[in-house]
Amino acid sequence: MGAVFGIIAAVVALVGLIVALGHVGYLAMLNSAAKRRGIAGASTADYVKGRWMVAGGTAAAAAVGLLITTGDSVVADIIGILVAGGAGVAAKGALDSTRSHFRGNP
Repeated sequence: MGAVFGIIAAVVALVGLIVALGHVGYLAMLNSAAKRRGIAGASTADYVKGRWMVAGGTAAAAAVGLLITTGDSVVADIIGILVAGGAGVAAKGALDSTRSHFRGNP
């Protein structure tokens, strides 16, 4: 029973980490595009610069949560799920916020 819960905890933590890294990747893509546009992309680059802390924090928290799930204890697995899953949910919210900021009316 503990091994099955450990596998589930690792999968949940891995999904949280993937979502957090997706936010980091999206910001990197936006930053690259803004730098190529030069002065026209300055406002986008400034916005992205302010979002790096959120993206880095959620990615770090998700990585720590994944590391916590490597323990033998079910309690550690639960804590890892809460940390990495919470970081994944926060990263998804931040990603949605970033995407809605740049979504324009056609």
